[in-house]
Amino acid sequence: MKLTKFLIPAALIALSGCEKELIVDAAPDFDVAVASGSFKAGEPVNFSITGFADIISFYSGEPRKEYDFKDGRIVELGYKGATLSFNTGITGTGTQINDLSVLVSGDFNGDYSNLASIKAASWTDITDSLKLAASATFTSAGSVDISRFTETGGPVYVAFRYITKPQLENGAAKTWMVEAFNVSSIETYNNAVLPFMNQTFAAFTIIDEDPENTPSRSTVTTTRLSLLGNTYEDPESDKYDPENPIYDPENPIYDPQSHLYDPLAVRPEYVPYDPNNPYNDPLRETWAISAPIRTDKVDLGPDRPVGIRGIRNPRLTEYAYTFANPGTYQVTFVGTNATKDDQKTVVRKLTVTVAP
Repeated sequence: MKLTKFLIPAALIALSGCEKELIVDAAPDFDVAVASGSFKAGEPVNFSITGFADIISFYSGEPRKEYDFKDGRIVELGYKGATLSFNTGITGTGTQINDLSVLVSGDFNGDYSNLASIKAASWTDITDSLKLAASATFTSAGSVDISRFTETGGPVYVAFRYITKPQLENGAAKTWMVEAFNVSSIETYNNAVLPFMNQTFAAFTIIDEDPENTPSRSTVTTTRLSLLGNTYEDPESDKYDPENPIYDPENPIYDPQSHLYDPLAVRPEYVPYDPNNPYNDPLRETWAISAPIRTDKVDLGPDRPVGIRGIRNPRLTEYAYTFANPGTYQVTFVGTNATKDDQKTVVRKLTVTVAP
């Protein structure tokens, strides 16, 4: 009995090891035709399908739906210009003004490690060309032409520079938020501008002037850049009051016998305010710089078909498609017979002319 228990799993392993690949016997035997005559935009074009294929996909031949670009589509633009746009909003009770500026560089070397490296590049301030928010309501900065920075042929970088002035003298810092960041082509492709960079792929890097002693409180996500300056030391703060009960060893929160006892409370050591500490309330810069933005070409990825028959669907004998715009289109039907291990494909192309 015990021997049988061991033999059965062994037999199953042997069988699985000998499993043959599922090979497709033959390519699809199918064809497609379109009725002769004139076709008009907005009216269905009827295709007749004969034969059979396990799977059938359809490329209409319209922009971004062309079989010839099934493996990818790269549009060469040759540095012919770009525009920058984004939205901003502000939060917090801060009152500092002129704390945010927007700059562009065409010669930054991509070294984000420190502020000295950033300042070694040439940066042009374009803030005056933009509209920045005055409240928490996000405001479009408008669209500004940055073509002059792209003409050199290399990548461009966009930076947001945040200045935190001494806050005891100038008021508290506020939070600037940046969303919907986009750099787009000026020239159109198929009547649309093309995206060179968006907020997600901008992947802003935060560079602090003094990250060890006075780090900023700026953050980056895939949808928002939030810029906020460093904290500061206020001599009027409760922590600089030696009479503050948190320094009193008799405070009942430290007494295990008291009903006010807090087991998590730790009595801090009192440290008086040092007016000579250079890190109390300094002037500080924080930069947020985009990834390199190339404006010579755009990778649009592969054109995608529409699946019109799946392997479990009934046999397909006809298909209707409506073209929205007039033009001459190379329509492509791709028939595939497939298993998990193999596939064979047949491509059928037709030319369809659509009148207005």
